Amino acid sequence: MNTALVIYDLTGKVLAVYFGETEVPQGIPYMFVDIPESESVVSIDLSDPKNPKAILSGENKTDLTKIKEELNRITEKVDENIPDTKTPETLEEYKAAKKQEISQACEQTIYSGVDIELSDGSAEHFSLTEHDQLNLFGKQVQLTAGVTELEYHADGQPCRYYSAKDMQIITSTAMAYVSYHTTYCNAVNMWIAGCETTDEIQQIYYGADVPETYQSDVLKAYLKAKESVGGTDESEAVR
Repeated sequence: MNTALVIYDLTGKVLAVYFGETEVPQGIPYMFVDIPESESVVSIDLSDPKNPKAILSGENKTDLTKIKEELNRITEKVDENIPDTKTPETLEEYKAAKKQEISQACEQTIYSGVDIELSDGSAEHFSLTEHDQLNLFGKQVQLTAGVTELEYHADGQPCRYYSAKDMQIITSTAMAYVSYHTTYCNAVNMWIAGCETTDEIQQIYYGADVPETYQSDVLKAYLKAKESVGGTDESEAVR
């Protein structure tokens, strides 16, 4: 352990370090510091002006070690939450894996959004993430309150005012699109649950025609509406 005279500026930057007998400087900040072997003073902590504290290289090393340990802890926590991607072996594992696949496909389809034809015949695309759906719910509340012009924006477009008529078209079509896909996803999950072999499960994909046995009354109504408009996409069938 060696005692040194440390001279520093008003920011805490070390200007000089002197060992041995040294004349005390006048008019500039300084302090005496006990420095262990193989360490050095890297800066002065002036967070408390009345009690400056020397920061040693060993303390920095300790802080870095703590950061690394914390990063390792976080990494381990993330690894624990990563879904097991092992190949399914049992029928129930195949069903669980397929349901997860279908759920993700449904979510992606909804989030990707829908093309909506407005009252003037133009079409715009609207994404439907959870945030977008909440925004549209708020617009529906505004419509109920009698607002005649509502600000919103289509994908990649600047925000603009929509008439109450067009905003009603946007909200009703968007929400029905979401409802259709959640209903379809539910029916597919019922189909998966009814499978008796892994081969049956592997034939299922998002967008496949659900056997009538697994079609709910709600899905049947959507499919009937889709047929009535000539088999167009869901955005037309649910309007």
